[in-house]
Amino acid sequence: MIFLRRRSIIILVLIYLFSNCTTCSCINGCDLALASLFIWPESDLPKISQLFDNMPSSDILDWNTEITSTFILTESRVNVPFRCDCLNNGEFLGHVFSYIVSANDTYDLIATRLYSSLTNKELLMRDNSYPENNIPDHVTLNVTVNCSCGNKDASKDYGLFITYPMRPGENLSYIALVTNTSSRLIEMYNPMVNFSAGSGLLYIPGKGSSGKTIAALAVAALAGVLLLVGIIYVGIYRKKEQKVAANIPASSGQYHPPSPGLSGIHVDKSVEFSYEELAKSTDNFSISNKIGEGGFGTVYYAELRGKVCSSCFCLPMMQMLLRVAMSLLILHLKLQKAAIKRMNREGRTEFLAELKILTRVHHLNLVSLIGYCVERSLFLVYEFIENGNLSQHLRGKDVLTWSTRVQIAMDSARGLEYIHEHTIPFYIHRDVKSANILINENFHAKIGDFGLSKLVESGNPTLNTRFMGTFGYMPPEYGHSGVISRKVDVYAFGVVLYELISSKDAVVKEDGVDEARSLVALFDEAYSHPNQIEAISRLIDPKLRNDYPPDSVYKMAQLAKACTEKNPEMRPTMQSVVVALMALS
Repeated sequence: MIFLRRRSIIILVLIYLFSNCTTCSCINGCDLALASLFIWPESDLPKISQLFDNMPSSDILDWNTEITSTFILTESRVNVPFRCDCLNNGEFLGHVFSYIVSANDTYDLIATRLYSSLTNKELLMRDNSYPENNIPDHVTLNVTVNCSCGNKDASKDYGLFITYPMRPGENLSYIALVTNTSSRLIEMYNPMVNFSAGSGLLYIPGKGSSGKTIAALAVAALAGVLLLVGIIYVGIYRKKEQKVAANIPASSGQYHPPSPGLSGIHVDKSVEFSYEELAKSTDNFSISNKIGEGGFGTVYYAELRGKVCSSCFCLPMMQMLLRVAMSLLILHLKLQKAAIKRMNREGRTEFLAELKILTRVHHLNLVSLIGYCVERSLFLVYEFIENGNLSQHLRGKDVLTWSTRVQIAMDSARGLEYIHEHTIPFYIHRDVKSANILINENFHAKIGDFGLSKLVESGNPTLNTRFMGTFGYMPPEYGHSGVISRKVDVYAFGVVLYELISSKDAVVKEDGVDEARSLVALFDEAYSHPNQIEAISRLIDPKLRNDYPPDSVYKMAQLAKACTEKNPEMRPTMQSVVVALMALS
């Protein structure tokens, strides 16, 4: 036991010395490190490119597959690749970028705002001779960003490191979640860091957010055909834009011959599966694999192997070698958990809606589409979310803590804010409800089921030609006039907030009362009570057992009330809702 403890201490010391190279001398740098850049409201891809010596946007996009345009979601993070050099006569590892000063720039502004604390004021003042409060316009500053190369002898799997500046409110568990790295590993490589400080640089080991580092696995599996595997890698991770052929069957069930009627849809970053693959992965769509059923289809659990895009290859002379190499590579790809939705006869329009949206829109708080199939029936293949939906958790035996409920509200709001404010054209979900908010194993939320979503080319409200949605979540104007705007989703989200507070259904059937009432009506009644606080307290989920901050609950109730105003013009935007929830959390 003593030997094991000593050995663990030695390993920690070695890892610290090898990885946290800002405290030790260096001899060589490395070709690749990543900088985790926090995105402020004024940032976009061209500006980020300028900050990092006019780095080609394609190089940045290679490491951020969720970004599909020059716009980048505010308060997200972007991985920026750069070379990690041995600087200052071997004193530390870093890279020096050039920044051209604009009017009113200060060292502090450049460090904390533009470079998001990847550097600091002291480093800027050390590397530049201009006075702190009087930097001339248009001069070029040296901006040093620290980095780490790691050491493959200490950890062969983690040769690539991310320079990650912590922000206020972030802690070890949060950082582990967003970087998809274990807390223990982060602590090992940053043993002297105070993770509760909300500031300072971390060096986070990782296999990278791009498919590039996966190529190392293929090289190990196919050492004899290195070049060939490189081509296969491109085929897998750079899927060529495909089109859904105009042969979508009119109904599910038996096979129908191809029929025209749906012109080609551009499908970017998704895979076309065969019916045989999906049937095999679900045990021929057996009842034991069934995990859900909705208005437009049935959902099955599946485990799919990685899929190679054979259409991406253009080397006829090497077809045989390619087939052999592809077969060997697939054996090394792990099974991927997935949820397969088999659409019913009426789901043709909804299939197209989800396919259009989820192949264009990518966000941490939106369910990801893996692929689709148009053989024999219509199928959508999603990422599998382990923990069911919010409705199941609120109505189940397990208790969601108040902090978890706030986090779920925040995640859901961010997902809706993204489709409302940060896509061009924007989208209206039209079926926001607790059953469509999926919960992952870490109790973070993702918005799903975009079958009723509507794309809006302009900011003007549009008329609804089909009465769609779920009772209890639809605002008054939706049923009366058919007008749809983003405020339809805001109203429904307000109902979800009331659900988070009370764990009641959107439509409530009370004992001794003949007619069911909406949850909004119950809370409106509480607000009209002479003692509002007491009346609202009676609606709070009893499973919480008073284990919640009352002020936080009442503020969420006030936010829900604002979201469910009868006049849509009086409702806040989802952007304002996110800000309110940030203050609440």
